Amino acid sequence: MCPGLSFSNGRVYGKGTFGMLRCRRGAAACSVPGSSQCCMSTRCWGWRMCCGCLAWPLWPVRSWHAGGWPGVCPGRSCCPAWTQKPSWKPARPCSSCRASARCGGCCWGARTAASCHLPAVPSMRATTRPCWARWMRDAMEVYLQGIQQAWVGASHASPAPLGIAYDRIASTANDAGIAARALACIAEVLGCMAQGEGGLRSGPAANREWASAFGRLESGDIAGGVQEMAAERQKWMSRPALLVRAARHYEGAEQILVRQAVMSSCQFITDEPVELPPLGHWVQVVCPARLDLSGGWSDTPPITYEHGGAVVDVAVLVDGCRPIGARVRRIVQPELRLVSLSGTPQSEVVAELVCRELEHLQDYCQPHAPGALLKAAFICTQVVQFPSQIPLWAQLMKNFGSGFEVHTWSKLPHGSGLGTSSILAGAVMASLYRAAGKAASTESLIHAVLHLEQRLTTGGGWQDQVGGLVPGIKIGRSKAQLPLRVEVEQIPVPDGFTETLNNHLLLVYTGKTRLARNLLQDVVRNWYARLPSIVQNADALVSNAEECAQALRQGDLLLLGKCLDCYWQQKKCMAPGCEPLAVGRMMDALRPYVYGQCLAGAGGGGFLYILTKAPRQKEALHQILANTEGLGNFSIHGIEVDTEQSLSPPGESQGSAFVTPIANP
Repeated sequence: MCPGLSFSNGRVYGKGTFGMLRCRRGAAACSVPGSSQCCMSTRCWGWRMCCGCLAWPLWPVRSWHAGGWPGVCPGRSCCPAWTQKPSWKPARPCSSCRASARCGGCCWGARTAASCHLPAVPSMRATTRPCWARWMRDAMEVYLQGIQQAWVGASHASPAPLGIAYDRIASTANDAGIAARALACIAEVLGCMAQGEGGLRSGPAANREWASAFGRLESGDIAGGVQEMAAERQKWMSRPALLVRAARHYEGAEQILVRQAVMSSCQFITDEPVELPPLGHWVQVVCPARLDLSGGWSDTPPITYEHGGAVVDVAVLVDGCRPIGARVRRIVQPELRLVSLSGTPQSEVVAELVCRELEHLQDYCQPHAPGALLKAAFICTQVVQFPSQIPLWAQLMKNFGSGFEVHTWSKLPHGSGLGTSSILAGAVMASLYRAAGKAASTESLIHAVLHLEQRLTTGGGWQDQVGGLVPGIKIGRSKAQLPLRVEVEQIPVPDGFTETLNNHLLLVYTGKTRLARNLLQDVVRNWYARLPSIVQNADALVSNAEECAQALRQGDLLLLGKCLDCYWQQKKCMAPGCEPLAVGRMMDALRPYVYGQCLAGAGGGGFLYILTKAPRQKEALHQILANTEGLGNFSIHGIEVDTEQSLSPPGESQGSAFVTPIANP
């Protein structure tokens, strides 16, 4: 947001913002001379609705089909000076969505609600969802930055109508994604009303006064949940501390709806029955780590289904081995044994948990609870029905005649940035499906992990499981639409180029643990605010991913290195502060010797991957870093592209390097 904006100085296209809020004009006087009557040629001031706000960028789609927007006041000429103000066309530099500029062409309709004197909007009968999403994006760039803060700063203008309008939008939207965005806007308004006081925006959202409304949202009753929240909100408006806490709860509600939107991907999860393994036989899954070469953050909900995403990933061995794994076996006792190992299947036990009652699974949605990921895996694979009136032991004996024991391990340090948690979730689910007499395709597992992470409430995107479960070099894509579906394309490379990459890629552990606290929440908040820098960066992430894929197809190391450097700048734009000082020094020391470099994952620490100009430079670069001051404990590791088949086809139990039933040791 623009911190300098207030009621006194807030201006949009040179006009005082409060005056914009009060102005109403007819459509005939609002178009650019010589232009067709459509949203792109209509001048950019607000139309005051009966509710008294500028909520039109989020108005429900269905009302357009009915021939206009309900509850809109007829226009009247009250501000002649505005007749020369700009249209949407000058706002186009704020976005790189070229398709939407064709306002009179194939993707924009000149739909004018003459009876309401409103500008034309994209016809949803002829407009694709990506066009709708981009139109929404462009509208909100102007709306949230230029108007919202000025509105709440006005001493003689109440923000209540704005909240009421968003309540209406959220409760009538048939799309969880749009409803989530409306609630995010309410949270932003409440936060702005606090005027920098009242504490941090990021924080807990677990006050029991909001629990009933949250329960309704979780159950799918969006209208009821929104109405309860609106009633509760009135009790939290008296002072900044309460406003900030209310904003946190609206962001919590938004996160619930984002999870529901993402879980629309469940329809792409299928499994088929296979033979149940004998008692005591392990089903083991081992996976590589992943390197994200470009496009990360574009896979993150809600960006991925509002904007569309593309990420280039590589499955890699670290020091010659696959560092992440899980194994499952059936046991006689009707219980769930959850075991965490220190680094390998043969290493010592770090933690062990036994679940004998369904109540023991209740904290599966609390990421820091012991065994939360494994508990969520049992629920998401439907090995265990939760909640249920049938006891856990009875479910296990009826369906499988046994309980289950799960072991997990990873050789990678916490916060590595190499996608460990998502890849581990995929390994657990693949082995659990197989041990329970089921088999799932790789595509199903990609969406199953997405589902699990939403149930686990950690959020996150889809790039990690694509990188670790699909072999070799590939690009994953998602369209700007719901239901969210991830499609993966293998990137063919010239003969010998994989070996070239192996000789030029190195992994450097920075010695800094990645701190991602509030990072995802901040990125999502900035995306919903439609900050121009974030919107432009999302466009650039996707285009850079496509350019990176082309560099790999051509076997062009120099172009690939440029894509890596560009990607690192894009990560820093998306999440400022993700480059610690020590990491900056390390990258400066390495720069003369590399084509490109980037911190893996979200940044902030963990592993740095580098594309060297000369092959096999591990020892030479180690010496360079050893002579650089202020780096701390670092280490350099060899990596290789893993081209083995990631998971065995459904129905096969052996023959894959990844999924192998083995006898009880």
